[in-house]
Parts: sequence; C-alpha cells; structure tokens
Amino acid sequence: MPLQDAHSLRTLLDSIDGKGYGAYKRLRGRWEIEGFELRVDHVQGDPFAAPSRLRILAGGRHTGLPSELCTPGARAIGTACCLARAFAEAARKCRRGTGSGRSGELRMEAPGQEVLEHSALRVGADGGVETRFRLGLPARGRRVMGREAARLLLEAVPALARATFLKGGWDEAVLRRHAEVNEDADALRDALAERGLLAFVAEGALLPRRSGVDDRPLEGPGVVPFRTPPSLELTIELPNAGPVRGMGVPPGVTLITGGGYHGKSTLLRALQAGVGNHRPGDGREFVVTRRGAVKIRAEDGRAVTGVDISPFIGTLPGGRETRSFSTPNASGSTSQAAAIMEALEAGAEALLIDEDTSATNFMIRDRRMQLLVPREREPITPFIDRVRELHAEHEVSTVLVVGGSGDYLDVADTVITMTEYHPSEVTERARAVAAEHPTGRVAEAPGPFPPMPRRVPRPGSVDPSKGRREVRVRLRGEEAIHFGDEEIDLSGVEQVVSVAQLRAISEALVLARQRVLDGERSVPDVLDEVMAILDREGLDALGHGHDGDLARFRRHELAAALNRLRSLEVEVELR
Repeated sequence: MPLQDAHSLRTLLDSIDGKGYGAYKRLRGRWEIEGFELRVDHVQGDPFAAPSRLRILAGGRHTGLPSELCTPGARAIGTACCLARAFAEAARKCRRGTGSGRSGELRMEAPGQEVLEHSALRVGADGGVETRFRLGLPARGRRVMGREAARLLLEAVPALARATFLKGGWDEAVLRRHAEVNEDADALRDALAERGLLAFVAEGALLPRRSGVDDRPLEGPGVVPFRTPPSLELTIELPNAGPVRGMGVPPGVTLITGGGYHGKSTLLRALQAGVGNHRPGDGREFVVTRRGAVKIRAEDGRAVTGVDISPFIGTLPGGRETRSFSTPNASGSTSQAAAIMEALEAGAEALLIDEDTSATNFMIRDRRMQLLVPREREPITPFIDRVRELHAEHEVSTVLVVGGSGDYLDVADTVITMTEYHPSEVTERARAVAAEHPTGRVAEAPGPFPPMPRRVPRPGSVDPSKGRREVRVRLRGEEAIHFGDEEIDLSGVEQVVSVAQLRAISEALVLARQRVLDGERSVPDVLDEVMAILDREGLDALGHGHDGDLARFRRHELAAALNRLRSLEVEVELR
C-alpha cells in the first residue's frame, strides 16, 4: 500500500463524515503523520465490536533511543516493556470522546509486573519502535463521526507517541534501569545453571503481593524484606548490578516448613514466578528460578487424556489400568498424578508443590493408615515414595511447602523453615528429629518408573472451528480459553501470568493445528516445533500476524492447555 500524508487522511475523514460505519474501511493503509508511520491494519465492522487494530512505526532518528538500550535480547525487551507501560498508562488517561458503543476507546495490552517478550511494543536494534494498539473508531449510532476520528488519529494518537516513545518523551535513566535489570535477571538465571542451583532469592527481596488479584508488591511498615540464611548464602556477580548476595536453592528435595501464616507459600509463589523476569520496583527483580520449574497442584474435575499415571496410581477397582489413563472428571489424586507426568513429558526440571493445593492422599499415607488399609487395597503410591527417585534417576528436583507431615523429613535434602517471614536453614535439626522420632512408615513404591509412553495427538481432535468459522478462539476472563466448541480451563495453571500470555497460548494451539499436528509427532515433538516456530518467526507467527496483545509463554503452559482440551484424543504407544 502506498504511504499517504496526514492531509489526505483528514480529507478522507471529512468526506466520509456522516456516512455508514462501513466507510471507515477506507482507512486501511499507511499514513505519514509528524514523521512517523501510522498503519491501520484492521477496521472494526461495528462501533460495538472489538476496536480497530493500529500500529505506529517510528525510526531511530525519531525516537532517539540510545543503542545500548536496544541491544536485541534482554535489554531490548526491558526497554520495550517500559515504553509499553508508559503508552498504555497514557492511553488510559486519554479523553475518550463521544459516540456510540466503543467509540474513542484507546488501549494497549501492556505488561504488568512481569517482563516478557510482548507484541504490544517492539524496539529494534537501530532504536526504531513499533507500537500496536486498538482504537474504537467513533460513531453516532452507526454513522461515521469523521471530525472526532480526525481528532483521535491526527491529534490524540500523535500526542501519545510524543509523550511516550518519541524523542523527548522518555526518561533515559528509567529506561536504562529497566534494560539493565532485565539483563541482570537473565544473567542471574544463567548463573544458576553454571552453579548447579535451582533458584536464587536476593537479600532484601520483597516477596508478598498486595492480594491474589493484585501482583504489585505489598507496601507498608509490616512488610519484611527477605533475609538470607547464612548456610545457603552466596554472591553472584551481575553485569550491571555487580555482586548480589542471596539464598541459593540447591537441587534435590527442598522442604519449606514453618507455622501457618509465616510465609511458606509466599516464598513458593515467588519461586514459581521466578521462571520469568520482573520490572524494577517489583521487589522480585533478583528472585529467579530455572525456566523448567513447573507448579503442580490438584485440579478436581479436569480432563485427562491417555496419560501414564501408573508410577503413582496402580490398577483401579474393576481392573482399570492406568498406563494410558483418561477421564473427563479427574479426582484430586488422579489430576495431580497426571499433572506431574505431563510436566515430565514436557521436560520439567523441577516440581513446585504446596500441600495446601494438593490431594492429601496423593502426598502421604502415614503408618497408621498403612496398617488400617493394606497396601494391596490401596492403588495410590504417594508422592513421598517417588520424590527421591525423581531426582536421583530423572534429575527432577522438588520444592515442597509442608507444614503438616513430618514424614517428608526422611526424604529431604534441604529444609528451610519460615518464622515470621524470616527463613532459616534447619536441615541437620530436621534429620535429628527424624532419627529421634521414627514414624515406622514403610515405603510403598512397587518398582521404578516405567518408560514413559509416547503420546501422539490426533489432529482432528484439536479443532478451533465453530459453525461456519474455521477458527473461533476467544478468552473467558483471565483463566479460560474458548477453543472452537470447547472450553479450556487454565485456572489451575498458576504460571500463566497475564491475559496476553493466555491469548498467545490460544493462538499457539491454532498454529499447532494448522502447521504442526500431523498424526506422527508426539506431544514433546509438537511442543518443540511450536516453540521453534516462535523462535524463528516471533509472536507474529500467531493470530493475524500483527496483533498487539500477545506475550511469550513457556512450553509448559502450552502443554498444560493442550492437555486440558477435553476433545483431545491421542494414540498411546507403550514402551
């Protein structure tokens, strides 16, 4: 499409003023305004529909961004997230104007506390910026409001650009802080692998959040900064922050213990969030965890398809085998067993588990219950009898919050106790307690893990179509995907941290159906190929190709969505 000037845009808007809403379709194209390019990619069909999709492209000479803040990778992502938040906040404050439906709505899907590769705003190595946002084109009834549209496109949008990412609109010190903190977080995570650690929590980190629906740091005099136990203390040199001291979480089986409301779950939640990076001021900037750590919980009622849960649950009453277990309505124990096996299939390095969100009968069977219910009448092999094998034989660590079962002291490599939000390393004391007070419990694992079956998804069972539409995918709130005729409930997948991630996962399932699923590839093969496509093509491989409301996710969240698709069918090849 040829590039047209601002005068032509104003003339067009004047000419369609008062016409039917469909006249806005003529806006599609490229327009030069104040030195940057405005692209109208999609025009909504109705003032009540989702707002139109627009982009701004500005070269490095117009943004003036220093090259060292635009280095591809961590620095560019940190800079982009900072600029996107600024644009989104300014857009929220922008005067909405008048009109029907969503007229004048101006918004961007910007990152929250997390720092992720995001399609809302991108920074090029040359300092150029591409910004993607939505605008509700104004209407009176279903008639074009040309003059109001001209105010938005020729005044409000350029003002937003000038105030946020064009030269003079950004604060270099703030951008530099975002770029450097993100680079340091990546360097810190790389250091974990080099030192053989699972996670790191910096001295002075602020772990508590404001609420379950507000991920910003809790503030006030009662907030207790993290204090490193001396026995787990280490210092890691970072490229920008220099030496950072904190607690290293070793591999193996780590217990987080302590009384109720003393911070056990808060620490675990920080570790599960540590698979991603966080913005300056979040309090968890230098709380990082290996990328392959997966939070596991029980999810009553979820669907399970062809999963080998036999390492944890043997033959069920009625002779039902569990090497290829399927159910539309899993119990707490079967859902937790399936979640672990699915995480292993997807390549998990560590399991993060909180007893509060676990099935009790899956986690432990104490000596008294062993005596009351003989082993031959109990199909469940509790997690306590597999946790050491997972690490010793499969190199999968576990971090477990436990406050009610001392039996786990027998299998722990490291024990951390929380007292009034302060951690202490008490491994030797825990071992002494275990030796002084044996429970008499008998291990119940019937044998080693069997070879994991190969699961091959049937392409036709991953169907995003609905009625006459080949692709009908949308979100329900912040925790479910409507995928064709099915709903995928991801409310139990706690490491999905944003709506933009959820939307990207939904589009990745569509991509998998269209370009990857062939009836030959196994689940890990499918995950490998989808992630490889994203590595090669970026987030524009998803959706319409220029959407601004997508964020990068891990293979583990994509696997979780695929495995919770109720229509999923798999061919299971036992080994």
